[in-house]
Amino acid sequence: MRKGYKKAKINIEMTVGDSLKVLRELQELTQKELSELTGIAQATISAIERNRVRLGVERAKVLARALSVHPAVLVFPGWDVSNSDAA
Repeated sequence: MRKGYKKAKINIEMTVGDSLKVLRELQELTQKELSELTGIAQATISAIERNRVRLGVERAKVLARALSVHPAVLVFPGWDVSNSDAA
Protein backbone atom coordinates (compact mmCIF):
# COMPACT_ATOMS: atom_id res chain seq x y z
CA MET A 1 0.00 0.00 0.00
CA ARG A 2 1.23 3.51 -0.82
CA LYS A 3 2.34 5.92 1.85
CA GLY A 4 -0.37 8.35 2.86
CA TYR A 5 -3.23 6.14 1.67
CA LYS A 6 -5.53 4.22 3.96
CA LYS A 7 -7.18 1.09 2.65
CA ALA A 8 -10.96 1.41 2.46
CA LYS A 9 -12.92 -0.64 4.96
CA ILE A 10 -15.24 -3.23 3.46
CA ASN A 11 -18.72 -2.57 4.78
CA ILE A 12 -20.66 -5.21 2.89
CA GLU A 13 -19.96 -8.34 0.91
CA MET A 14 -21.28 -8.25 -2.65
CA THR A 15 -22.16 -11.12 -4.90
CA VAL A 16 -22.00 -11.01 -8.69
CA GLY A 17 -25.78 -10.54 -8.70
CA ASP A 18 -25.56 -7.67 -6.22
CA SER A 19 -22.92 -5.99 -8.36
CA LEU A 20 -25.06 -6.23 -11.49
CA LYS A 21 -28.14 -4.91 -9.70
CA VAL A 22 -26.28 -1.96 -8.14
CA LEU A 23 -24.68 -0.95 -11.44
CA ARG A 24 -27.99 -1.27 -13.28
CA GLU A 25 -29.85 0.78 -10.67
CA LEU A 26 -27.12 3.46 -10.53
CA GLN A 27 -27.69 3.97 -14.24
CA GLU A 28 -31.45 4.09 -13.65
CA LEU A 29 -32.14 1.11 -15.91
CA THR A 30 -34.87 -1.43 -15.40
CA GLN A 31 -34.16 -5.08 -16.04
CA LYS A 32 -36.31 -4.77 -19.17
CA GLU A 33 -34.28 -1.81 -20.45
CA LEU A 34 -30.99 -3.64 -19.79
CA SER A 35 -32.45 -6.65 -21.57
CA GLU A 36 -33.25 -4.50 -24.61
CA LEU A 37 -29.72 -3.02 -24.61
CA THR A 38 -28.01 -6.41 -24.35
CA GLY A 39 -30.29 -8.96 -25.97
CA ILE A 40 -30.17 -10.97 -22.74
CA ALA A 41 -33.62 -12.05 -21.59
CA GLN A 42 -35.07 -10.06 -18.70
CA ALA A 43 -35.72 -13.33 -16.86
CA THR A 44 -32.03 -14.22 -17.18
CA ILE A 45 -30.96 -10.81 -15.86
CA SER A 46 -33.34 -11.30 -12.92
CA ALA A 47 -31.93 -14.78 -12.25
CA ILE A 48 -28.33 -13.45 -12.36
CA GLU A 49 -29.23 -10.68 -9.92
CA ARG A 50 -30.71 -13.28 -7.56
CA ASN A 51 -27.61 -15.49 -7.99
CA ARG A 52 -29.67 -18.32 -9.46
CA VAL A 53 -27.85 -18.30 -12.82
CA ARG A 54 -24.12 -17.88 -13.31
CA LEU A 55 -23.03 -14.75 -15.10
CA GLY A 56 -20.43 -16.33 -17.38
CA VAL A 57 -17.68 -14.55 -19.28
CA GLU A 58 -19.62 -13.81 -22.47
CA ARG A 59 -22.64 -12.40 -20.64
CA ALA A 60 -20.29 -10.38 -18.42
CA LYS A 61 -18.75 -8.80 -21.52
CA VAL A 62 -22.14 -7.91 -23.01
CA LEU A 63 -23.50 -6.51 -19.74
CA ALA A 64 -20.28 -4.62 -18.99
CA ARG A 65 -20.37 -2.97 -22.40
CA ALA A 66 -23.99 -1.87 -21.86
CA LEU A 67 -23.17 -0.58 -18.35
CA SER A 68 -19.89 1.07 -19.42
CA VAL A 69 -17.76 -0.82 -16.90
CA HIS A 70 -14.92 -3.34 -17.14
CA PRO A 71 -16.22 -6.95 -17.03
CA ALA A 72 -14.08 -7.59 -13.94
CA VAL A 73 -16.32 -5.21 -11.98
CA LEU A 74 -19.14 -7.68 -12.52
CA VAL A 75 -17.20 -10.93 -12.30
CA PHE A 76 -15.09 -10.07 -9.23
CA PRO A 77 -17.14 -7.62 -7.12
CA GLY A 78 -15.31 -8.21 -3.84
CA TRP A 79 -11.80 -9.02 -5.04
CA ASP A 80 -9.06 -8.19 -2.55
CA VAL A 81 -5.76 -8.40 -4.44
CA SER A 82 -3.66 -8.42 -1.27
CA ASN A 83 -5.60 -11.37 0.13
CA SER A 84 -6.10 -13.52 -2.99
CA ASP A 85 -4.38 -16.54 -4.44
CA ALA A 86 -4.06 -15.31 -8.01
CA ALA A 87 -3.23 -17.85 -10.67
